[in-house]
Amino acid sequence: MLQIVFIVLPRTASTRAPNSYIPLIATVCLFPVQFLQRSGTILGYTLLKGAMERTQHNAVNVEVIDEDFYMPQLDRSRRIWVYKPAGYFKTDKRFPVIYMHDGQNLFDDATAFGEEWGIDETLNSLSAQCIVVGIDNSEYRMTEYNFRDSEEYGRGEGRKYIEFIIDTLKPVIDLNFRTKPGREFTHIAGSSMGGLISLYGAMYFPKTFGGAGVFSPSLWIVPGAEKDLKNAAKLNSRYPQRYYFYGGEKEGSNMVEHINDVTNLLKKYAKYTVDVEIHAEGEHSEYHWRNKFADYYEWLSRQP
Repeated sequence: MLQIVFIVLPRTASTRAPNSYIPLIATVCLFPVQFLQRSGTILGYTLLKGAMERTQHNAVNVEVIDEDFYMPQLDRSRRIWVYKPAGYFKTDKRFPVIYMHDGQNLFDDATAFGEEWGIDETLNSLSAQCIVVGIDNSEYRMTEYNFRDSEEYGRGEGRKYIEFIIDTLKPVIDLNFRTKPGREFTHIAGSSMGGLISLYGAMYFPKTFGGAGVFSPSLWIVPGAEKDLKNAAKLNSRYPQRYYFYGGEKEGSNMVEHINDVTNLLKKYAKYTVDVEIHAEGEHSEYHWRNKFADYYEWLSRQP
């Protein structure tokens, strides 16, 4: 059977263009999808050179789609990973998407700081039906993941970072993968500072995100966060959302107290569905977040 493939190439980094993927003319080819996978062309886009390389640690359905994806809002570049569900190429189905931070820690021990989350292995074991987009962190992590300015770390860039996801990255993902682009099918998740930016991102941009997975959020860096979130909640009464919170009692920095303050606030609003898991032995580490990710995904997969 003839396969019509639209090949889309990213502009080179030297152009400094904001990830304008340039469609070439449609090519009618006789190659089956399996060949296209091996050759590096995946359902309508071509990966950068070397992006198909995998280590022994990450599953075959994880790809690095760009080593230097340009972030025009911040004038930086970042590696982007994509997990696709097993059987993605055997169906025409569309899938919900979870956008996650600290991408180098999600899929691969070889790139992780310490342990990886094992997102791919966990989702494969659950026969999960979703796409996960991982965005690497950088030396700007403490500012990119914070909406507020910090005397210690500098000017907060969290709003620009979330705008990058919404205005630049998400359109490329929706164009090149079979996603369900609606807000109810789009979540954002992360841990520590990644948990903080997931919470703020979903609260401040509810037209895009249907909720967030908030693992051990670094609420210590934003004293009085409840005031920020209360103001956001008042402005977005038309957008129901679902929030999953996880924290460990051995994390320090009043983790459980901070989570309870925020979740008690959210529970006052009927539009928010909130699930909270507190682990008595939980510590601030990928090991504990990895062990709870399956709970988050299964909770997210259930109908509200």
